[in-house]
Amino acid sequence: MGARQIGKTTLAQQIATEFPQSIYLDLETHQARAKLEQADVFFQANRHRLIVLDEIQNAPELFSTMRGEIDADRRNGRFLILGSASFKLLQQSQSLAGRLALVDMAPLLLSEVHQEFADIQTLWLRGGFPNSYTAAGDEASWLWRDAFVRHFLHTDLPGLGINVEPELMRRFWRMVAHLHGQLFNASSIATSLGVSAPTTTRYLDHLVQSLMLRRLEPFHANLGKRLVKSPKIYVRDSGLLHYLMGIRDTHDMMGHPITGASWEGFCIEQICNHLPVGASVSFYRTAAGAELDVVVETGSQTIGFEIKFSSAPKVSKGFWQACEDIGVDKAYVVAPVKEGWTMANHVEVISPLAIPAYLSRSINGPSATRKD
Repeated sequence: MGARQIGKTTLAQQIATEFPQSIYLDLETHQARAKLEQADVFFQANRHRLIVLDEIQNAPELFSTMRGEIDADRRNGRFLILGSASFKLLQQSQSLAGRLALVDMAPLLLSEVHQEFADIQTLWLRGGFPNSYTAAGDEASWLWRDAFVRHFLHTDLPGLGINVEPELMRRFWRMVAHLHGQLFNASSIATSLGVSAPTTTRYLDHLVQSLMLRRLEPFHANLGKRLVKSPKIYVRDSGLLHYLMGIRDTHDMMGHPITGASWEGFCIEQICNHLPVGASVSFYRTAAGAELDVVVETGSQTIGFEIKFSSAPKVSKGFWQACEDIGVDKAYVVAPVKEGWTMANHVEVISPLAIPAYLSRSINGPSATRKD
């Protein structure tokens, strides 16, 4: 599962080359859907081959047929299924419970590109969609994102059964971009849009479920504190955030009021996409001012992350209070630095490049940390 244009098909086709006589079917085409008019017969006749089904949300009725076919021949790796919207895929895949593994595929991460500071800036500015990141220049990247947003609003959302006037959804998306990293207030946005609060909440659900926005829920525990209860909202891809904000190049980005919040969201994506299986993620904030940008709970440990856009980061009293309130086992301050250092006992300053290794170290111990 993953957003449009992030490389799902490229990866699936690469995997398919390792399976002799694999079959690739793009379910957006009439030809592919015609081959599956009698899907049970087709699947049975091709039991010896890997079947790749791309854009499964266009033919959700196939899940019930696949269930019977899988039960008739229980072997791993018979189907490779791709979908561009989490809610559409998950709703229909319930009939395959216990018969499939779900893999979330994000846009390009720092761990997947050249690990130099210049590349951090490029990935941060342009975002992780491969065609945007690898564009010949910043202007070409901007034009690609412009076309992507237009197609998403006018074609992809209607194709998912979401009937929203495209220009109204664009306005909502831009409003949310201006609130990137802040608490979501449906009533305030509704007033600006001229719609009801439930409608703005529904619009938010559409963009979260189509993998364009991240809704970060607040940390909940019985700590005897007055905790914030509203979620924070982030545009998941930093390149799309910058497009919505009119930020075309690094010069625009460094002088923009949203720079700090943009960096925060960029680093949060690196954290969320390297979480161990079963871990939960949230943020912590109290009415008294204690705050931690990210709280990762693994079941055995609680890890805190504070994100700063500064080469000499400093944390507030609220950070230390939050660490004490939650009882974190380890805390990290993520900043644009080349080398990290120890700030205090159990608190380290690290580069976003080090997030995967430090998550692994915190969970599995020093021996699990990679040296590459």
